[in-house]
Amino acid sequence: MRLVVMADTHVPKRARDLPAALWDAVDGADVVVHAGDWVDVPLLDALEQRARQLIAVYGNNDGPALRARLPETAHAELAGLRISVIHETGPATGREHRCAALFPDSDVLFFGHSHIPWDSTAPSGLRLLNPGSPTDRRRQPYATYVTAEVADGRLTGVELHRLGR
Repeated sequence: MRLVVMADTHVPKRARDLPAALWDAVDGADVVVHAGDWVDVPLLDALEQRARQLIAVYGNNDGPALRARLPETAHAELAGLRISVIHETGPATGREHRCAALFPDSDVLFFGHSHIPWDSTAPSGLRLLNPGSPTDRRRQPYATYVTAEVADGRLTGVELHRLGR
């Protein structure tokens, strides 16, 4: 099972649309995960139409129209892998312990908010992944998103993709 993970797209405030390479990845994915900060409904509509399966949440920049359609936290099981998705996890300091306590039944937590790619594992075994942002790199050298594979309850082949500056 092929995953594409993105967050903090901020369309149309930070970009008119997602980069073409990300749309290509969406078209080839079995599951698309979006960890919030869409900003406007048309991107949600477009991803719902193009993604085979979309697992998504709202973020702090998402207004009532998006909050009416998306949860704050999402949970799913993909080929035996238990995932959760949330936008904000709080400060980087203590993140692994805090998230392990909040998501004890998850194998992987996808999150956003900081626009900073993150990949770590809590002592409990919970893996935390932030794909960065494909449209608003802020202080990062590149805009980014993540792809991965899921099989037999395991997340493998995690790759951070850099988009043009």
